[in-house]
Amino acid sequence: MNEQAQYAPGPAHAAQVRKEGDKWTLILVRELRHPPEKVWQALTDPAHLREWAPFIVDGSLGTVGSKVNLTWVGTPIPQETTVTRADPPEVLEYGDIRWELETSGGGTRLTLWHKIDRHYVSWGAAGWHISFDVLEHYLAGRPIGPIVGPQAMKLAGWQRLVGEYAKLFGH
Repeated sequence: MNEQAQYAPGPAHAAQVRKEGDKWTLILVRELRHPPEKVWQALTDPAHLREWAPFIVDGSLGTVGSKVNLTWVGTPIPQETTVTRADPPEVLEYGDIRWELETSGGGTRLTLWHKIDRHYVSWGAAGWHISFDVLEHYLAGRPIGPIVGPQAMKLAGWQRLVGEYAKLFGH
């Protein structure tokens, strides 16, 4: 049996939402056992992103001013996205996403800020949670391939995870 078939998401992690006008920002934090430079590469290199992220890009996200086509899984139309901040290996911003990487012990504290429709914050948190788990497997040299979109929703733990985040956010 492959590792992806055996994967099950753990309980909800530290997360919060902030309301900013009519947009909501989902904030997720994950402790990774890998150095910021390695995590940075996984966040910016299209070949690495294809292994874990809920989107694909047609160019590197590592340079300010770079324009890339970003395609979310389940969305057929790519969005032209410009990298607005890239301070390797600490801060990366593009579109509605901001990443911060901090050295933490021998690894990295990765913080994601994602502006998202308020109706989808629990789903978004659950989806990113699973993507972060897949990222951890990938960084550890045990890639299991992305688990996103409809595939993530078929996981045995999906409904539980969405419910835990909804409870955490008071929805």
